[in-house]
Amino acid sequence: MQTNFTDEALRQPHIREADRVLRSCVHCGFCNATCPTYQLLGDERDGPRGRIYLMKELLESRDDDDQVTQETQTHLDRCLSCRNCETTCPSGVEYHKLLDIGRAEVERRVGRSYKERALRYGLRKALVEPRRFQALLALGQTFRPLAPRPLKGKIPPRTVDSAQHTERVTPAPHARHMLVLEGCVQPGLSPNTNAAATRVLDRLGIALSSAPEAGCCGAIDYHLDAQEAGRERMRANIDAWWPHVEAGTEAIVQTASGCGAFVKEYGEMLADDPRYAEKARHISALAKDLVEILRDEDIETLAPRHDKRLAFHCPCTLQHAQKLGGAVEGALTRLGFTLSPVRDPHLCCGSAGTYSITQPALATQLRDDKLDALESGHPEEIVTANIGCQTHLAGAGRTPVRHWIEIVDEALTPATGDAPRAASGS
Repeated sequence: MQTNFTDEALRQPHIREADRVLRSCVHCGFCNATCPTYQLLGDERDGPRGRIYLMKELLESRDDDDQVTQETQTHLDRCLSCRNCETTCPSGVEYHKLLDIGRAEVERRVGRSYKERALRYGLRKALVEPRRFQALLALGQTFRPLAPRPLKGKIPPRTVDSAQHTERVTPAPHARHMLVLEGCVQPGLSPNTNAAATRVLDRLGIALSSAPEAGCCGAIDYHLDAQEAGRERMRANIDAWWPHVEAGTEAIVQTASGCGAFVKEYGEMLADDPRYAEKARHISALAKDLVEILRDEDIETLAPRHDKRLAFHCPCTLQHAQKLGGAVEGALTRLGFTLSPVRDPHLCCGSAGTYSITQPALATQLRDDKLDALESGHPEEIVTANIGCQTHLAGAGRTPVRHWIEIVDEALTPATGDAPRAASGS
């Protein structure tokens, strides 16, 4: 694609990056064929190719150019950031990098209404601090029967598992040690996920623990028009993990694929930060999705006992961002689980971080279509690898949805020797 940036504009790093990405696009349109929003809406501006043209016009225009409108922002907001287009693209266009630049620029020029700013600010404050989120979740669960239907679907019912969110699992000491990112909403919504991962890795001779000072990966801030706040969270996490890295921790494990995809890009997003660039690259190299750890181990020796038929929903952040499509399915198959076929497994479920809240109509339609595809093989349970997808799909109240590591942990035969012990604490 030909671009027309001035020499002055190209002196800005974000314009140079945008120019590079734009020039790699040959506007073939293959991306539209697999874009979830284009399939639903049929509008060229709601597909990757159309959005690329919108961002090109935006970035090449002057600040006072009236071509930059709220309509451009609307079409960029409707993008799920699922990166399905990147998997499809024959030219290797790094669409998500251009989207980050375009969204930041249109936000700077167009701004938002008070209502939209309040919603995004509220989401950032409510979701990124685990203690605050858990308190708000408990309040919501108490008054869930009184909530209007759209809100009720966003509040998972209280369960025994979620009520015991302060429980920690401490594995026995092992020569091999890894860190796990606790996350921001997962400890409240699915506290057993990291506990299950800890127990499974303990059986494989790996000690998994967290750095208490580490918090939200930064993705929520970054994708809600607060990119610098997101970078500050990256820096804080690097500081929290660095002593463990210097002590020889083997990997930084994420059980939520959305967090994993984001942490793996710390190196790129902090590349211009002289204090953190080198550390960020090292952190990104150490970042591993849980399935990357298990697939390299002799997991057949775990000998799980089970008889459930499962459907696996592969999150976009796992298959398109981390390029790990098929990895969890492979691990589950090695462990002897029966997986039902899933139609169009490449399509997004509509969760996409906070998308299900900021774009509820599109997200609900995508969710229902995804559930139809997942349930076509008549599974007893649906398993996934990201807390956002898990909560979004479960909100429909249809087939039960859990994290895949919980199913593995539940099916394992008891390990010999002492089992991991529970320790109280938040």
